[in-house]
Amino acid sequence: MSELYAARRTRLRDRCAATGSAAALISRPANVRYLTGCAPPGAALLLGPADDVLLCGRPLSGDPAEGRPADDVRVSVLPTRGGDPVVAGADLASTAGADTLAVEEHHLTVTRHRALSQVAPRLRLTDLACAVEGQRLVKDDDEIACLRIAAEIADQALGELLESILVGRTERHLALELERRLVDHGADGPAFPTSVATGPNAGRPGHLPTDRRVEEGDFLSVCLGANYRGYRCEIGRTFVIGTTPSDWQIELYDLVFAAQRAGREALAPGVECREVDRVTRHVLDAAGYGERLGAWTGHGVGLEIDEDPQLSPAAMGKLDACVPVTVEPGVHIPGRGGVRIDDTLVVRPEADGGPELLTITTKELLAL
Repeated sequence: MSELYAARRTRLRDRCAATGSAAALISRPANVRYLTGCAPPGAALLLGPADDVLLCGRPLSGDPAEGRPADDVRVSVLPTRGGDPVVAGADLASTAGADTLAVEEHHLTVTRHRALSQVAPRLRLTDLACAVEGQRLVKDDDEIACLRIAAEIADQALGELLESILVGRTERHLALELERRLVDHGADGPAFPTSVATGPNAGRPGHLPTDRRVEEGDFLSVCLGANYRGYRCEIGRTFVIGTTPSDWQIELYDLVFAAQRAGREALAPGVECREVDRVTRHVLDAAGYGERLGAWTGHGVGLEIDEDPQLSPAAMGKLDACVPVTVEPGVHIPGRGGVRIDDTLVVRPEADGGPELLTITTKELLAL
């Protein structure tokens, strides 16, 4: 793995050299992990000019969730508590003879940026912009393997929950149980706060679980994800509790399922990101529910749960092969509830079988 991280850093170093920067300072946690394999809280990575140094505010904890640094990255722990690894990185670059330092301005606060200028006044700061995020967009085989395992863990946790008694239990209780099951099956933790929504709450995007209890006849919508070695997937499903679904529940579910299927089938290299949103949204628009869909129908996943590309009406750019994304349309009807269906897939060309579905829990409307 060290060779993999070294190749990523070399690619970034070459980009910096082409723009006249002798060194780069990486502060966004996901970017630090992408380049080193490790991201302790608050850590920063100094790329060159002498060597690559991971600056940490405290000793490494050994926590698997933080990862393990590549063998060719030097780890430097600040001598005093409360020090800022980013500021220390600028000082180290200046001491090593760099005259230009590329920084992630989109991640630095104004206060932190001023501190860099004060500690190394002769160092010219340039903007690295989203260079690392650009590198992260297309995933390699190792990254996709981690996403597959994360998806398998999420599928297992959800499948076990569906086999248990649900009536009378609270949304909060079910969410906590799902997160425990994720860890039991090998996840470092949840990829994001687990959402469990019942009855009139069902179908709400990002619903935070409450003490509402599951009742017979409810829609139950669940959205969860696993974090495995830093890589995060997402799955969302909707079920009916206890009884045969009513006509309106079947009609709404079939509509959202058709929209989600249209989005999944549109995923292919070279397709515009906004086209995936358009075909998904069109199904709901035609049925009069378009205004109930959110600002996007999906997004990229990886070291963060919400990465580029964004699948939205205003999205720019086209999909590439080996880019993992979600397709997650939903409709919520106030006072009644709603449906959300969410999968994580990897964009693949038709010659390779089309989009690879990572989250495989059934999308049949089940009565639990």
